[in-house]
Amino acid sequence: MNAVALRGATIHYDDLGPSDGLPVLLVHGHPFDRTLWEPQARALTGAGYRVITPDLRGYGRSSVHPGKVFLSDFADDLAALLDHLDIGRAVVGGVSMGGQITMEFQRRHPRRVHALVLSDTSAPAETDEGKEFRNRLADRLLAEGMDGYAGEVIDKMLAPYNVTAMPEVAERVLGMMRATDPRGAAAALRGRAERPDYRDTLAAVRQPVLIVVGADDFYTPVAEAEAIHRLVPHATMTVVEKAGHLPGAEQPEPFNTALLDFLTTQVAPGPSGTDH
Repeated sequence: MNAVALRGATIHYDDLGPSDGLPVLLVHGHPFDRTLWEPQARALTGAGYRVITPDLRGYGRSSVHPGKVFLSDFADDLAALLDHLDIGRAVVGGVSMGGQITMEFQRRHPRRVHALVLSDTSAPAETDEGKEFRNRLADRLLAEGMDGYAGEVIDKMLAPYNVTAMPEVAERVLGMMRATDPRGAAAALRGRAERPDYRDTLAAVRQPVLIVVGADDFYTPVAEAEAIHRLVPHATMTVVEKAGHLPGAEQPEPFNTALLDFLTTQVAPGPSGTDH
């Protein structure tokens, strides 16, 4: 693991695989950390890709910034990390909030994007009801910590049947949630409550796009992925069976197969240097 000071934050990250491999930047969701992507990092580096997995500010081992952190802050952190690594363009992918950060990255830094991977995420702006919910949840996490929340949502993060059938996966996901600093989680919730609508951004995308969704996702059902696919008709879409909101953790083999097939068939290796 590496660490670098960027934009007033200390960002911890893994940079794995061959330095001359096609760079793939993977963005975790809330309230997780970079280790969520371990099954994908193993598969991708084994296939010759360079994989960068950061802990977002406020998560994992990266520094915490209380108050409010917008998706644009996360996206600009990622661009600064690519600068630090001397990477001009990368395949950028994320799950859930990480998918929305990926869309924000496309909106703010489109010339840095070689291709997009959007897993279990949604494009519209937050609703008034959603804003109220996220701000209430932020207050609760600051008051109570992460344990109660983690226990309540584990059977929504994973398909309920996988919580029972895959105890090691459930414990890994619970461990990440419980280890998250409530101040970081709350700041991201408050910022995410004010996220913009990404539908126009997606409709303008010309780079290759992979859309992935768990067949039994509670938070962003298959219908949300289909809505993104309608906006980006040239995209490739994969529904991962026997998975919920985190198919890359629940069903890593089919997830990785879809990702590697996409990279092999849709994403031509291009320059990854500093031609921003």
